[in-house]
Amino acid sequence: MSASDIIKDIKARKFKPVYLLHGEEPYYIDQIVHYMEEHILNDMEKGFNQTVLYGKDTDMSTVMNAAKRYPMMSDYQLIVVKEAQDLKWAKETEGSSKQAEFVLNYFEKPMPTTILVLAYKYANFDKRKKIYKAIDKGGVVFQSDLVRDYKLAAWIDELVKEKGYKIAPQASALMAEYLGTDLSKIANEVEKLMLNITKDITIDTDLVQKNIGISKEYNVFELQKALAVKNVLKCNQIVNYFADNPKANPMVMVMANLNAYFSKILKYHYLPNKGDAAKELGVNPYFVKDYETAARSYGLNKTFDIISLLREYDLKSKGVDSTGNITDGELLKELLFKMLH
Repeated sequence: MSASDIIKDIKARKFKPVYLLHGEEPYYIDQIVHYMEEHILNDMEKGFNQTVLYGKDTDMSTVMNAAKRYPMMSDYQLIVVKEAQDLKWAKETEGSSKQAEFVLNYFEKPMPTTILVLAYKYANFDKRKKIYKAIDKGGVVFQSDLVRDYKLAAWIDELVKEKGYKIAPQASALMAEYLGTDLSKIANEVEKLMLNITKDITIDTDLVQKNIGISKEYNVFELQKALAVKNVLKCNQIVNYFADNPKANPMVMVMANLNAYFSKILKYHYLPNKGDAAKELGVNPYFVKDYETAARSYGLNKTFDIISLLREYDLKSKGVDSTGNITDGELLKELLFKMLH
């Protein structure tokens, strides 16, 4: 069951007695919990029937006692346990102790008038536990997995589409490159963009650069394009800009993006059927021609050399085999020279 499916059921007033929301990506867990807090109970019901507990500050006994209460002047009570990963799960829910039996019995036969939500973030719940199996059988289990960096642009496309707007492939790729994998941050930036446009306007790179504070000419996206055609002058201009503005263009981000870029070029070289490039590389079909161009500029052996260089300079930027007197900007300039020659 997806996050949108859970929210759709809640809209339709189709509730389950227990929800286990777990996984490494907190974005969807937060979205579901927020919707539940806002929409399951009305304002009058919330005062007596909506309880928020925090894993660090509570224990399973408190959670169970709260869950066993009956609602007051309402059909349901809502109990949300935030940061549930901090609860003492192992000691209080496993084994043959009376406490473990008490807890397991609740999850096997939960109160039908209680909606218990366990927001277990930044990690996956142990699926071997009896509690997991009990919740999976009688409630809802939702696993929120991380969105990998190569899928971020597609995720942004889908998010914008869901909100009734349009975004150009270059714009979603640029956002993915610069905002990283924090989905909450990306969603907030998308919301900001939408405040400044109407739905008939397509979000393009100009809008992204203007509203998110990315330099129009000097960014990783433009560096990749310049590298693809071996435009030495443009590459040097961009890297010099990075060196002068390290806070806006941290070495770790630049290196991660270049490594991902050349890894895709390497993968392109090995594709038996270049017609499947978009799918195999995990990119929008619009960008395939850029990888074709880059693969012509950098043969297989040179691509291997560049990936080795990227690893070497990534370590140097972290102090390995480095004198410590060289700046990240100087390292980038040195790296770029070796990549292009």
